[in-house]
Amino acid sequence: MYNGGKREQTDIRFELLCAGYCTHREKMTLQTGSWQQIRIPALFGLIHHPTAGPILFDTGYAEHFEQACSRFPYSLYKRATPVYFRPEEGAAAQLRARGIQPEDVRHIILSHFHADHVAGCADFPNATFYCFRSAYEFVKEKQGLAAVRYGFVPSLLPPDFESRAVFIDTSVPVELPDELEAFDSGYDVLGDGSLTAIEMSGHAVGQFGLYFRTALGEQMLLCADAVWSSKAYREAISPHLFAYWLFPDRSAYNDTLSRLHLTYKCYPQVTIIPSHCGEWWEQVKKGWE
Repeated sequence: MYNGGKREQTDIRFELLCAGYCTHREKMTLQTGSWQQIRIPALFGLIHHPTAGPILFDTGYAEHFEQACSRFPYSLYKRATPVYFRPEEGAAAQLRARGIQPEDVRHIILSHFHADHVAGCADFPNATFYCFRSAYEFVKEKQGLAAVRYGFVPSLLPPDFESRAVFIDTSVPVELPDELEAFDSGYDVLGDGSLTAIEMSGHAVGQFGLYFRTALGEQMLLCADAVWSSKAYREAISPHLFAYWLFPDRSAYNDTLSRLHLTYKCYPQVTIIPSHCGEWWEQVKKGWE
């Protein structure tokens, strides 16, 4: 049972949105997949919190990405995964369409520092950024090819990023609810028990997922890039061996995949959402409740 803090039912409302997509061969993301090119969406979450206001879980792509990757070696990033993005798809534009001004967003939760998750950070000048110190320390000094090797484009982060960052993995860990027994512990992001960060390293150093309950009692687990598709965690399917070369920790990736698969099998009431899942993208395009 959870006894690590003040986990309470909160009037959270959640929207899953998409800010552009890239293309790659399905086989790279799913060992049993085809060699055909598929569209890989850059999903991000909009959490309507009763006291903290609008909160973003990652940002997806943004207009800044094109300029940041216009020159070598960062141009290698978009050559490896060609990006398709329209300005109206950016997180800031989609929030404006919902009557939310980017200046009013005070909280952005960054699962990790790959470019397709942080590209829109500069559009939110008043936001505090919640991340793992281990993730930031791993990338912050990297430049050029060393940065591209790990999917990091330094210029996408605001110059004052570090002064606006909260390193949630430096806080005291909290126990997790029974439904997340496959994982060891979590971190209370806001200090009110409403949002819990759970380490899901492997794909990136210091990557984490986010667990919360909505006002309707839905249990949501945003698992970032711990897997690239829902099929992967449902069937415990690894990516192609070449994809493992991109990961800083293959063993941790496999461990996280196993934990997600166990959660799915034992607690189907937990809705697990990977940030690049095509199935969920279809739900976004159709609209879902």
